Amino acid sequence: MKRLIRWFLQGLIYFVPIALTLFVLIASFRAIDGALGSLVGIDVPGVGFLILIVLVTVLGFLLSNYLSRRVLGALEALLDRVPLVKLLHSSVKDLLGAVVGEDRKFDAPVAVELVPGSGVRAFGFVTRDSLREIGLADDMVAVYLPQSYNFAGQLVAVPRARIQPVTGESAEIMAFIVSGGVTGRWLPAARR
Repeated sequence: MKRLIRWFLQGLIYFVPIALTLFVLIASFRAIDGALGSLVGIDVPGVGFLILIVLVTVLGFLLSNYLSRRVLGALEALLDRVPLVKLLHSSVKDLLGAVVGEDRKFDAPVAVELVPGSGVRAFGFVTRDSLREIGLADDMVAVYLPQSYNFAGQLVAVPRARIQPVTGESAEIMAFIVSGGVTGRWLPAARR
């Protein structure tokens, strides 16, 4: 009986992440596809998703044109005047720009010593090398600490002397943090 339970649990460990990932992908696809498909009155699976891909590509093309960039800039300026919309729009735009934009911010992974002398460290990313503009000491830096298994995090200001650069690609470090330290494919097998 113990062997059956162990096999079941081992199967569960592999099945649940795959099933959950597939469920989220399929549900997202259906939601996007259904919403855009019904918007144009076409009820063919995949058409709504294809419309989304075409619209995003056309938007990218338009942004490569100076005149279109000015028009879309005016639209963004309008969005940034509405109080609640401004908060949402600017936050999402800044986050996407920090992760996938040309001016990536999560490219300096570090370990932060939380309590001096304790040896306890949190992993994060330096997002600003100086916080002088907000009145903090010259040696203070901004470090973003993503939370494990969550799409949130904390921004902390720490003295530069309490951070230590971490070896590894930023995407690998982010996966390591978000997984709670479980994912670490770049680490040598003996250190896992």
